[in-house]
Amino acid sequence: MNAAPELVPAVLKMMAALAMVVGGLFVMVHFTRRYRRPAGRTVRRQMMRVVASQAIGAKKAVTLVDVPGCVLVLGVSPDRIQLLSRIEDPETLSRVRAYEGAVGGSFHDQLARLLARRRADRHDA
Repeated sequence: MNAAPELVPAVLKMMAALAMVVGGLFVMVHFTRRYRRPAGRTVRRQMMRVVASQAIGAKKAVTLVDVPGCVLVLGVSPDRIQLLSRIEDPETLSRVRAYEGAVGGSFHDQLARLLARRRADRHDA
């Protein structure tokens, strides 16, 4: 019959412990975001970039890799990467690099553009 008075302090202790754990997680997330990477992201300063990749079979793909001065066309399979061709023609290089910009680059870039567009739409409404 005395279970109800003992239940309230137990629930309060459990809620306090849960609040401390959740608060600790928020503090950890805050510090990892703040100190993980400097404000100026250096992701785009890489010497090599995958421009596009197209699957052509089970675990096989043709990939365009942009390196300084040319674009490499690579055949990629689980056990081998083979150079298929080099694109060095300036006109073709500009078309390939323009295609990369049209596609949107990395997932991070595409997500950032989508969120910016949604914020602009909400702001205009």
